[in-house]
Amino acid sequence: MIIGAGAIGATIAAQLHTAESAVLLVARGRQLAALRETGLRYVRPDGERTLRLPVAGSPDEVELTDSDVLVLAVKSQDTEQVLQDWSWRPVRRADGGTGAAATDLPILLLQNGLDNQRAALRRFAAVFAAMVLLPATYLAPGEVIAQGGDTVGALLIGRYPGGEHPALPGIAADLRAAGFAARVEPQITAWQASKLLTNLTNALDALYPSSELRKKAAGALAAEARAVFAAAGIPVLDRKVMSDDPDTAKVKILPVPGKERGGSSTWQSLARAGSLETDYLNGEIVLLARLAGLPAPLNERLAARVQRAAAEGVPAGSLDDADLAATLPGMAHPVLITAAELAVAESEPVLLDVRWALGDPHGHQHYLDGHIPGAVFVDLDTELAAPAGPAQGRHPLPDLADLEAVARRWGVTEGRPVVIYDNTGNTAAARAWWLLRWAGVADVRLLDGGLGAWTRAGNPVATGEETAAKPGDVRLRPGALPTLTADQAATWPESGVLLDARAGERYRGEQEPADPVAGHIPGAVSAPTAANVGADGTFLTTAELRARFAGLGAGGPAEVGAYCGSGVTAAHEVLALELAGIPAALYAGSWSGWITDPARPVAVGPGAA
Repeated sequence: MIIGAGAIGATIAAQLHTAESAVLLVARGRQLAALRETGLRYVRPDGERTLRLPVAGSPDEVELTDSDVLVLAVKSQDTEQVLQDWSWRPVRRADGGTGAAATDLPILLLQNGLDNQRAALRRFAAVFAAMVLLPATYLAPGEVIAQGGDTVGALLIGRYPGGEHPALPGIAADLRAAGFAARVEPQITAWQASKLLTNLTNALDALYPSSELRKKAAGALAAEARAVFAAAGIPVLDRKVMSDDPDTAKVKILPVPGKERGGSSTWQSLARAGSLETDYLNGEIVLLARLAGLPAPLNERLAARVQRAAAEGVPAGSLDDADLAATLPGMAHPVLITAAELAVAESEPVLLDVRWALGDPHGHQHYLDGHIPGAVFVDLDTELAAPAGPAQGRHPLPDLADLEAVARRWGVTEGRPVVIYDNTGNTAAARAWWLLRWAGVADVRLLDGGLGAWTRAGNPVATGEETAAKPGDVRLRPGALPTLTADQAATWPESGVLLDARAGERYRGEQEPADPVAGHIPGAVSAPTAANVGADGTFLTTAELRARFAGLGAGGPAEVGAYCGSGVTAAHEVLALELAGIPAALYAGSWSGWITDPARPVAVGPGAA
């Protein structure tokens, strides 16, 4: 009984049917209608045929006997519903009695990831897991394309969580007779975890065309996952064991005339606007990391990006390296650049000087008095923020079209690095860093230590006004970094960590130099931005930042958000968190936006800190 008639389920059903094994394929929706009306158009490298498979549309159409085997081939996100539908269906026993599927039948799970067998074991006494290597495509109802050669695919199967079962050898034999390389594998969980390492790239494949950056990102995702597996105590096979395996080596992808292979199962789901299994692939790594108290920012950000792409109707494979670099920051470009590195940089960056400090209106004059040669002045109040509004706070996010226009005036160009600095510990420069990164600019760095580090190294300064040699051509796309609304910030401390980046006395409500109300958002934790840098204005080391944020409750499984007075220094907090490997969302309205609604609560005193 193969439940699920997508690429995997339909291919296995077709091969078993051709080998004259008794098989019933359970389908739904348009696929079920097509199979009933015209049969399965089964396309292989050596040609195509139409198969009239026995099909059913629900458990109500099936009479189970104790000689049956349930095979689950739906996507992981559909597993729970299928288990509910089938677990307690009656089973006719050979002795004339009646049992139930969960107690009388084994269930074989063919999905990627590690979550399905755990869900099945809640109900079924005999759970078989599988590592499936089967190149197949399902894009149109009634048609499945299986691109494997003489060996259609490989299926390694084993009992979960371990042990033997008398049905396993027979299932493996039936699969071999149907054209698969199949065997009973005692280390099935290790094989599945190793396969999951490769499935982590499904989301990359779904969003981005092949490139060196995508290849680098795939390696980084796997490295992050291996560290998480090690912390969780989940065994993973050595790469050589997998590459030398005789059964998986038999699977060769062959061309099918007129049917070019588009991509992975996630690519196929995105292409046909189906639901995605990413939450059970990259999301599995995120879950295990959170349970172990570890960050997994690469897998977390990629999972969020592919879900957003699906919601926005982004065509499969249509995004570029700039989007990938913005999605996985640090993958293509570091966050910081030192004065020594900037002085000898081979690719001349766009230099931006954001001279601004709370209570000091003379930023432009400071720039004119001395700046790094070639730097363009950026006015935080008018270029990095929209005009203050009655419900938005002192520095609302600028309109995207306005930000793109000024970024081009600064000379920001596609593919050209941007380096930003100030002379106040980069608390102002971080606002420009965050905005450009949020808007999809990939290579944006802060000069570690700012102008002070540059001059201490003996580098020259220039005076007077400078402009970009020529306008830039950058195209901005919002949403590459996460944000919080006021409503989200209000409930964030209930399940996450909300950091207040202002000075401690402002957090406690002892003084408030900029806003009419003093205090902090209830549940927020005091985390002054000044503690992110040392006495020389350079950022603390990664280890020091991790220790700092761990002491504030960040860096574990809880999601992190940050705010400040008006969304400026909170960007510095987000950057420091990124250096520590902790993804964080920015509440751009921050305290000045929070207090525009008198109904919102205000806390004073030391609070959670």
